[in-house]
Amino acid sequence: MKELSTLCYIEKDGKYLMLHRTVKENDVNRDKWIGVGGHFEKNESPEECLLREVKEETGYTLTSWQYRGIVTFVYGEDTIEYMSLFTADGFEGTQISCDEGELEWVEKAAIYDLNLWEGDKIFLRLLEENHPFFSLKLVYDTDDVLQYVALDGKRLWL
Repeated sequence: MKELSTLCYIEKDGKYLMLHRTVKENDVNRDKWIGVGGHFEKNESPEECLLREVKEETGYTLTSWQYRGIVTFVYGEDTIEYMSLFTADGFEGTQISCDEGELEWVEKAAIYDLNLWEGDKIFLRLLEENHPFFSLKLVYDTDDVLQYVALDGKRLWL
């Protein structure tokens, strides 16, 4: 099964807007902290998906964003997800409640204290380091253990 999705880290005052996924029972991200985003709808571009998902989950309309990379997630034998990764530093509107969990502004320095996917820690560091547009491949087994990592086609570790 192949999926297309977006993920965005909205920045303000040295913080990221994080989503603590607590609502859906059968959620692969249950109890994890992630950025905001979601799956493409028919005929959407990455930017169209980004803008729609951010508006639906946060109430914000993005006014300034940057496409930072593509993350290829491989999970088990039959799931591949291609995620377009964005950061945003401009938005307008009023924050709403999210039906997928709780939204919270978190100091960037405290992000790594949250319950994150191991692979998310890698791309968050790439964002911190202002790495140029990148392709990151993350391979997980069905026990959610990160087995393989490649950055721009080169194996990093594991």
